[in-house]
Amino acid sequence: MSAERPRLLYLAYYFPPSRASGVFRARATANHFAEQGWDVTVLRAPDRFFYDIVKSVDEALVETIDPRVEVHQPPMDFFAWENDLRDYSFWRGNFPVLAQKRYQRRLDRTFPEHYVTWAESAVRTGRRLHRGNPFDLVIATGNPFASFWAAWELERRTKVPFVIDYRDSWTLDQFDNSDKFPPGHAAWKWEEAVHRTASAAVHVNDALRAWHAAKYPFAADRMQVVLNGWDPDIMDAEAIASAPDEARPLSFAFIGTLTHVQPIGSLLEGHRIMAESGAHPGAGLDLYGHIGFFSSQEMKLRAELGLDRERPGVAYRGPVPKSEIGTAYAASDVLVFLNGGSKYVTTGKVFEYMATGKPIVSVHEKGCAAEELLRDYPLWFEPASLDPADVAASMIEAGDAARKGDADTAARARAYARSFTREAALAPFEQWARELVARKAARP
Repeated sequence: MSAERPRLLYLAYYFPPSRASGVFRARATANHFAEQGWDVTVLRAPDRFFYDIVKSVDEALVETIDPRVEVHQPPMDFFAWENDLRDYSFWRGNFPVLAQKRYQRRLDRTFPEHYVTWAESAVRTGRRLHRGNPFDLVIATGNPFASFWAAWELERRTKVPFVIDYRDSWTLDQFDNSDKFPPGHAAWKWEEAVHRTASAAVHVNDALRAWHAAKYPFAADRMQVVLNGWDPDIMDAEAIASAPDEARPLSFAFIGTLTHVQPIGSLLEGHRIMAESGAHPGAGLDLYGHIGFFSSQEMKLRAELGLDRERPGVAYRGPVPKSEIGTAYAASDVLVFLNGGSKYVTTGKVFEYMATGKPIVSVHEKGCAAEELLRDYPLWFEPASLDPADVAASMIEAGDAARKGDADTAARARAYARSFTREAALAPFEQWARELVARKAARP
């Protein structure tokens, strides 16, 4: 290992051009390690998965990857996602029951996730690259959690230490605070096995770290928190900062992905009550972003979320490429933090919201992990409950603050947010990783 240029193998199934929410943490991690002098190799999903299966891409994100990062696409079996008979192999088309049994045996034998064939390919690719130029560290980010298995298998075969990064929880339902799997499920066995071998397990907030520490106490001292953050290279916070134009109505905006776990009904009703009260006449509610994570979900979710009919003052503006996200923030006066809630959920979006220095209205259950971050943000407005009347009251207060346009308060808000950039979050972790590699290299 060269002390100046340690080598990192990064297993990140979701990586640009994917637009999945976890992509931004993965993109930032690869870029940060490359900027700090690591040779970074990323193994991600094949293009076919992003373009043909989930149909969820943002090609502009590819241009934001550090050119020093080397990216590979290990192949995989698309058995679980093939629904068109014309795509079936001769074996599956003529012997569908036997084909399904053989596929299930493979999952039972190796790892209980449909992504395991990608993980197996990632192991083969990783070993081949390691033979040519050895890696010093493997980081695997999940989901999918087959990437954890791949890191575990690579360590078993190559002795390269690995770290697991929980963007989401594997066995904990973060929204219901319940187990995702029944007792005896293979996921429990594998999660324990991975924790016994991993050099570290990284979590996005302390509540998740504490839950896993209680579940796997033997690994508690190897668990750490690496927060999400916002990306100054994509969003110019200072350029976004501006007071509302007095000549136009206020724009209340949600910017992110809309899902079924968010209390959008409370938001829509809160906006209606605010409008009927006469406060902030003509104030609009603009919704920016995708509906659901996959294109196949959109029509169903539109109906479930009540967005399939017209609502006065409410406008669905559609998705905004990450590279142009600043335009949506600049057009907004008050930001609505619409979240599924739970003490285990800290979305990356809250960091971007704070970076703008604009008023933020929370619309989520009490106890959301993001509250710990928002508590010291000087322009945070928290409803007493999710009752639409309480939401409306907080929206009115936030609108008043936007109209007031206190430059000093906005500056304090942006200054607070500067401590939550991706670089600030990743710097201690990168230093820890460098020291881990150095200790390993120094052993006789």
